[in-house]
Amino acid sequence: MTETRIDYSLGEYQAAVKSALDKMRRDNVIERIRSKDYTLWKPRPDEIVNRLGWFDAPAETLAKINDIRSVVDALQKDKISDIVLIGMGGSSLAAEVFGNIFGSKPGYPRLHVVDTTDPVFISEVTQHLNLEKTLFLVSSKSGSTLEITSLFKYFYNLCLKKFGGEAGRRFIFITDEGSPLIKTAESISARHIFLNNPDIGGRYSALSLPGIVPAALIGIAVETLLQNVSSSLEALMSAGASLGAALGMLANQGRNKMTFVLPPHWKHFGDWLEQLIAESTGKEGRGILPVLNETLLDASGYGKDRIFVIFQNKNEEEPSQMETLKKDGHPVITVKINDDYELGQQMYIWEMATAVAAHFMGVNPFDQPDVEATKKHTRAVIADLDRRAEMADEKSAMTFEQGEIFGNIDGATPADVFLNFLKQAKAGNYLCLQVFLSPSQETDGAVNGLREVLARQYALPVTCGYGPRYLHSTGQLHKGDAGNGLFIQLTQDFSLDVDIPDNIGEEKSSLTFGALKAAQAKGDRQALTEAGRRIIRIHFKKDPVDGLKTIVNGL
Repeated sequence: MTETRIDYSLGEYQAAVKSALDKMRRDNVIERIRSKDYTLWKPRPDEIVNRLGWFDAPAETLAKINDIRSVVDALQKDKISDIVLIGMGGSSLAAEVFGNIFGSKPGYPRLHVVDTTDPVFISEVTQHLNLEKTLFLVSSKSGSTLEITSLFKYFYNLCLKKFGGEAGRRFIFITDEGSPLIKTAESISARHIFLNNPDIGGRYSALSLPGIVPAALIGIAVETLLQNVSSSLEALMSAGASLGAALGMLANQGRNKMTFVLPPHWKHFGDWLEQLIAESTGKEGRGILPVLNETLLDASGYGKDRIFVIFQNKNEEEPSQMETLKKDGHPVITVKINDDYELGQQMYIWEMATAVAAHFMGVNPFDQPDVEATKKHTRAVIADLDRRAEMADEKSAMTFEQGEIFGNIDGATPADVFLNFLKQAKAGNYLCLQVFLSPSQETDGAVNGLREVLARQYALPVTCGYGPRYLHSTGQLHKGDAGNGLFIQLTQDFSLDVDIPDNIGEEKSSLTFGALKAAQAKGDRQALTEAGRRIIRIHFKKDPVDGLKTIVNGL
């Protein structure tokens, strides 16, 4: 075990944070978390006492290591080359981080994460798979997540056509005890079913089966990862609690836009941190907004709501901008990384930190009360499609060469609409690009180009996320914070579509992935509007990449 080192440069907030640390010790916060004392967050135990299993997850998962290893060893004999993980949010993000940081070890399968309902992406994945050498890993806590059940039915039917009664051998399930997915897995004679502790919430499940099983399957030494945590638990709890006290106090002082600077090799760790922090703290009119992959600006380009967290390799020098930011009074926290197998320790530290920060902010870090709003509206849109109901088309407020714009807008060109919409922005706000476009490198480049222009022009945080993925990450904060966001939703016509089977083993389909993705975009748009959020939608009928570049050139 290497020493975990976190350095703080807090400027004028030093005294306030010291006071928070003193209060944390007086209130015996660490021991109260250890004893699962729900009153640390709320006077009632609802969605708290049954969400504290993460505290003991490393040891609990280590106790199941023989079961995990038996499955890994059997797959080695079968020479599986690819694993497709079907999951959303907490069921996929940790696995994706492990895969991107460690990669697959020689002789082990490659990991592909499918956490989208985009028909173009799903079609491309399908075309590149050799089903003979592919295993599907279906991961869902509840067992009823719409995206996951839809993707499972689609991929299972593909396997059924190829393997007949042996199709179930191509599937492994990770779900909670008592989940309806257990019966599904048993009905298809699945290869294996891993049952996770239901008292571990999705975003806190990295060191339990949803994170560790995929990591083991691609050859990562998960025993080392978990033992590094278990052998240093007291130090990690202390480091995490101190970090959480600082973050919570800073958020209460208005420093609630947490900007992460990560080494390229650890870039994807930010995606996991984003969900953990945003979904845990973004409620009851409060919240800490994670800002990822932002090009560092001069200190003058940042408002007084920022906090900077830099992860730094042990032999790496701190970016020169950090010293300037410190001198300008911005809080800067530096986390030293010694090697990749500290990742598990960092996950535990940040789980503890988030729970403690929520204590200081007065929110329950384990629920997600506003997520259901989007799901409700999405279900209503789908129900209308199922009934073939007459739906009034949304009327566009503007048409342009590549598409249409919807919402309360003002301007003669798309660029004018952007500029006028963003005139509403003020100090403490953030801009959010909700990307319901087919993911690709070209799309990433065009979206990032728009993001950088907006960040420079408005000196505000600009976040972005692909839908529906972000719904399981930052979606809670978007609707649960103080209404600080201005949302620009990007949608498109799809070049192709893919049917979702109504049931496994049947051809009949009442819904396509394209229709589902459109319903999810509309559902979230309605939920945001219902919550009083400011939002416009830009819909591309052709070539979204070219359309985005046209908008950027006009800004």
